Amino acid sequence: MKFYKFRFKLQNVLLILILVISWSACSDPEVNPETGESVNFDTVPQQFPIQPGIIDEASGLANSFSMSGYLWTLQDSGKPNSLYLISTDGKSIREYNIPGATNHDWEDLSSGPGPAEGVNYLYIGEIGNNNPPMTSTNIIYRIPEISSRDGSFSQSSLEKITFSYPDGPRDAETLLLDPVTKDIFVVSKELDKAGLYRLAYPQSTSSTIVAEKVGNIPSVVFATGGSVAVNGGEILIRNYTSAFYWIRNSGETIAQTLLKSPKKQIFLAPEPQGEAISFGRDGKGFYTLGEIGQATSVNLNYYQRK
Repeated sequence: MKFYKFRFKLQNVLLILILVISWSACSDPEVNPETGESVNFDTVPQQFPIQPGIIDEASGLANSFSMSGYLWTLQDSGKPNSLYLISTDGKSIREYNIPGATNHDWEDLSSGPGPAEGVNYLYIGEIGNNNPPMTSTNIIYRIPEISSRDGSFSQSSLEKITFSYPDGPRDAETLLLDPVTKDIFVVSKELDKAGLYRLAYPQSTSSTIVAEKVGNIPSVVFATGGSVAVNGGEILIRNYTSAFYWIRNSGETIAQTLLKSPKKQIFLAPEPQGEAISFGRDGKGFYTLGEIGQATSVNLNYYQRK
């Protein structure tokens, strides 16, 4: 994002407010009743340094399904119309242009199924809207994931899902894809609430969709990123200080799950400006990555499941 000095001072105030407002008295099951897996994660992450100057404004994170051991990330407004493939040890970063796309304010990234059977897609959330005047519509770009590190994205494969909100323009930084239903969810970034909006599958790529307002997510404010586990059974939404964790019960929709209080609040290690989060592809933990802000460097953080 822009205007770092102003935002850095404002962020100090917001962090205090978030800690006060954030829900803390939560039920904390030791295992997921659906899978038997632990729902506890390491409180101190493994940290992998990221070379400064390449992805200093990472604002989204998603799994690669074509290349094991890699994640996709993107950068905020004013940066190239590119996705970046980053190894899970942080040592390798490669940039890939997305021809035909425009980075007005890319804020989050998801990966998973889409219209073509057996094809994995990347969903780019052009959903930031924090600089007035707010735009009346927003965009989610959908494009098939390349199959190798030597590949390139094709403009002819790029689809544009244009949508508006039923209750007026919103700033958002959280994009969620349901791998079971292929529905897309957007979570608004607001100081007093987190509105949940649904774009039901199949999403039109030829006309503007009016998103469905599902409700407000309990206990979450100032949401900056989110992730749905590969199997669709777990959900994370983060802000600058914490990640909120839900278990999706059998037969539940993502909307039904997120309208209940989270099962856990996970306090995250300090990041200069934490925005990105993703479950690992193997389900054994989750990753976070922040914007560099006024720091000299950032780390890719990995929280392993206990």
